[in-house]
Amino acid sequence: MSQSPGPTPPPAGWYQDPAGSGRARWWDGHAWTDNFGAPPQPGPYASVPGYQSGPAQPGPYPPAQPGPYAPTQPGPYPPAQPGPFAPGQPGPFAPGQPGLDAPGQPGPYAPSPYAAPYRQPLPPRPEIKDETPVYNPFIWTLVFLPLVSIVLFLFWNPTFRVIYIGPRSTPTLDPASWLSPVYFLLLLSSFLVYGGSVLLAFLDYQKLERDGVVRPFHWAWSFLNATVYIVGRSIIVHKVAKNRGLVPIWVLIGVVVLSAIVTSVKMTAMFSSIISTYQQ
Repeated sequence: MSQSPGPTPPPAGWYQDPAGSGRARWWDGHAWTDNFGAPPQPGPYASVPGYQSGPAQPGPYPPAQPGPYAPTQPGPYPPAQPGPFAPGQPGPFAPGQPGLDAPGQPGPYAPSPYAAPYRQPLPPRPEIKDETPVYNPFIWTLVFLPLVSIVLFLFWNPTFRVIYIGPRSTPTLDPASWLSPVYFLLLLSSFLVYGGSVLLAFLDYQKLERDGVVRPFHWAWSFLNATVYIVGRSIIVHKVAKNRGLVPIWVLIGVVVLSAIVTSVKMTAMFSSIISTYQQ
C-alpha cells in the first residue's frame, strides 16, 4: 500500500518570519534564509497546512537548524585562514621582491637599449683670472671682415646703357652694363668672407681654450652666420670674465649700422644713374 506524498513546499518568496520577529523572511523554496524585509502581505500560501506564517507555525527548517554554510559553521576558507596572497605573506610581486621589470633585471617591457641615456647637467664654467686676455686678433678680424665687401661695393660703378628691343623699340636696361671686373670681384669676396669667417672662428675658439675658458662657444656656429658666433662667444666670455667680453658685440653693431648707411647711399646713387640713363 503506497503512502501519499507530503505537502508541496510553497514557492520562493517573502513570508511571515516563523521565528516571530514580525518581519518578512525570504523562503527560497526549500529553506529559510537570513534575508529579512518589511512585514509581508497575506499571500496565497498563508493557510497551507504545515506552512502557516506566524510564530506558532515553524517552517521545514527552523532557525535552530543551521544550513550547510550557516555563520556558526566555518566554510572552506574562513577569514582567519590567510589566502595565498594574504597581507602578511609576500606575493610574487611584493615590495622588496623584484618582479618582471624590476630595476637591474630586464623584463619584456624593460627600457629600450636604443633609448638616449640620461645625461647629468654640465657643471658651471669656472671664472678665469683677471689677467687672462679675452680678446685676440682673430675675433677682431672676424668683426671687421664684412667691411671688405662694403669697400668693394663702393668701387663698383657700372656704366648703365639702354638698348631697344622688339618691334616697338622698347627701351630696356642692358644687363651686360652691370658686368665689370669689380662686380665679379665683389661676388668672389662674398665667398672669401664666408670661408674666412669660419676659419677665424675656429682659431678664436682654440685660443680661448688655451687661455683657460671652459667650453667656449663652439666655432661651428659660424657656418650659420658669423654674427651668431660673435654674439654667443661674447656672452660665454662675459660669464667667466667679470665685466669683460662684450666689446665685440658693440663693435659689430657699429659695423652693421655703417654697412647699412653705405649701402643705402650707394644704392640711391645707382638708381639715380639708371633713371638719368632712361631720360637721355
